[in-house]
Amino acid sequence: MSKNLKLEHPRDQITRIISRIYKRGMTTTSGGNISIIDDNGDIWVTPSAIDKGSLRASDIICVKKDGSIVGKHKPSSEFPFHKAIYEARPDIKSVIHAHPPALVSFSIVRNIPNTNIISQAKHICGPIGYAKYELPGSDKLGEVIADEFKKGYKAVIMENHGTVLGGSDLTDAFERFEMLEFCARTILYGSQIGTPNYLTDEDINSFEKQAAHMLPEMETTEHFPDEVEKRLQICNIVKRSCEQGLMISSYGTVSMRYKDNDFLITPTDVSRWDMSLEDIVQIKGGKREKAKIPSRATWIHEEIYKNNPNVNSIIMTQSPYLMAFGITKSYLNVRTIPESWIFLQDIPSVKYGTHFKFNNNSEIVENCTTALIIENDSVIITGDKLLQTFDYLEVAEFSAKSIVMGASLGEMVPINDEQVEELRKKFLT
Repeated sequence: MSKNLKLEHPRDQITRIISRIYKRGMTTTSGGNISIIDDNGDIWVTPSAIDKGSLRASDIICVKKDGSIVGKHKPSSEFPFHKAIYEARPDIKSVIHAHPPALVSFSIVRNIPNTNIISQAKHICGPIGYAKYELPGSDKLGEVIADEFKKGYKAVIMENHGTVLGGSDLTDAFERFEMLEFCARTILYGSQIGTPNYLTDEDINSFEKQAAHMLPEMETTEHFPDEVEKRLQICNIVKRSCEQGLMISSYGTVSMRYKDNDFLITPTDVSRWDMSLEDIVQIKGGKREKAKIPSRATWIHEEIYKNNPNVNSIIMTQSPYLMAFGITKSYLNVRTIPESWIFLQDIPSVKYGTHFKFNNNSEIVENCTTALIIENDSVIITGDKLLQTFDYLEVAEFSAKSIVMGASLGEMVPINDEQVEELRKKFLT
């Protein structure tokens, strides 16, 4: 959410996020609830039995600290466990409960997603709790959930029910929610085509250590009209990526070259859903725009631009179907349909750690392909115009999705060599 989130009324925060969750297919018309506890101890919560696809700020209920209710509806039937969480954990200021399909899949087989599937997830989600089944809306359900939060968890799988997550504010809770569902989806999709591989804690710690490098600051920054226009393009593509499920609020980097080897890039620690022009960071002459922190992957983008003059835009993200191949070390054969092969030709993968700054990264930088998968980390897409690069990302994700979905039907039959040669002659020469 925006940097001025705390200046936004709890009603507006809640309606914005519940709409986002609903449109992304992570809850139903009747399911899910969100709350925020304010500095007065009053709890703002979604109403009971009101369409989650069309909630307005005026629909949000306030349950005052003294128990009185302000609003035109009844508070969510699950309000008791929201209240129990706040009483158990004063550091929790917002709670999200929903029934996203992948996490429900884990809840009905009595399992917890292993967030070591990618490098950032463990840090964002933390350890995951597990609450035994109790009657929805009951005080007993509130007790078992609160007991899990008392153990220090901020994310809990609810047996045969869904998930509940807390955060220091609604942004924090939503990032945790999105990331946990992403992990669950990636594990499920990966299991359709192979066996998911998980990172060790040592792998994750190595990532955190190598990512600490920071470029020096430039003294002044100039913003010419074409540079501002590119900032707008980046913001639009980032938001579109989030809406399409190709990026989540806590991960995804987009950059554009704007002059020689200077470029613009998205920042770190800013929600991708509501990124603004002011958030974008200019990188010029190896220095960063003053008082801004660019993506931790900035050095990769910098090296790609230096070594590949035809590349003018880069998207680095974690989309669930592409990452299904990244976590299983499965080869993604893009000879699915003509468009996929014409655009991508091949999607190689590199081992986890290849993207660490201190390692030999020639596979990523010098042999720069249109799309490349870094195992258990991300996918890198490069191109000329940013919209073209985004199109490549969509095509790659669709190709991966088709293969994952087709796995239950039988073995993939790719376009053959003769057909590929025909495509090459017509479209690439």
